[in-house]
Amino acid sequence: MDEQTIREHAQAVCDSLSAGDIGAASKHMSRELQANLGQVVAMLPLPLTDSSVGDVEMTKTGYRATLELTGEGGALTLETRWKERDGQAVMVEASHLAEVEASAPTQEADTPPQGTSGEGPLGP
Repeated sequence: MDEQTIREHAQAVCDSLSAGDIGAASKHMSRELQANLGQVVAMLPLPLTDSSVGDVEMTKTGYRATLELTGEGGALTLETRWKERDGQAVMVEASHLAEVEASAPTQEADTPPQGTSGEGPLGP
């Protein structure tokens, strides 16, 4: 198991999630994650509009890979931990690293933001 192997498996997870194929994505997960698949899926901004593998690095006990996931509801960086099980790279943990909600509609240009009068040192 090396960095390239982890990157390939992580990319396969991204591709499967982007295609909406949770079953295919789960094939790269440990039995424990598969048993709690609902909790993993609940973290994701589905449906995805974009996904990619970020950093992949070796740790003391395996590998860490970040998945950059973007959906209609926002963007999420998912931190995943990978270990070798039965000769295969397997995702054994997934957690939020960062999340950004989709941007809210902007206010009209001539309407001052709530809580300000539009007057003052920079106002009219």
